[in-house]
Amino acid sequence: MNVALLLLVLEDALWSALAATGFAMLFNVPVRTLPGCAILGAVGHAARTLLMQMGMSIEAGTLAGATLVGFLGLVFARRWKTPSSVYTLSGAIPMVPGALAYRTMIGLLKLAEAAPDAAALMLADVSVSAIKTGLILGAIAVGIAAPSLLFFRQRPLA
Repeated sequence: MNVALLLLVLEDALWSALAATGFAMLFNVPVRTLPGCAILGAVGHAARTLLMQMGMSIEAGTLAGATLVGFLGLVFARRWKTPSSVYTLSGAIPMVPGALAYRTMIGLLKLAEAAPDAAALMLADVSVSAIKTGLILGAIAVGIAAPSLLFFRQRPLA
């Protein structure tokens, strides 16, 4: 791993930890759980960034990062005897595609005002952004939920 990539991942982890901590405070989580929220935010987003730098798509990288957040959330929940959602929700917030969703919405507004001849190209761009946004949000949901679904499934009564 070269130095530039390491610095990129460490900077990404720092800002993601800060974002996760801010959202954890906004969600009013117990103060003793804030370090765990920061760690999950940093690790999840840094993993996604590292995977993307290695050539993986943002959707697949988000799924891997969110799954890592989901598994570590279970570990932290047992360690601090709190619900795993305390950690996983704030840890996944930095992976939410805010800029992409914003571009999608702005594109939709511009599409509504566009001339018919330019609308086809704009529709294609907006559709790609919307699909990417949906896939990233779905990857976050599946990644966070997968560990709990694997380990805490309901057993049949009979």
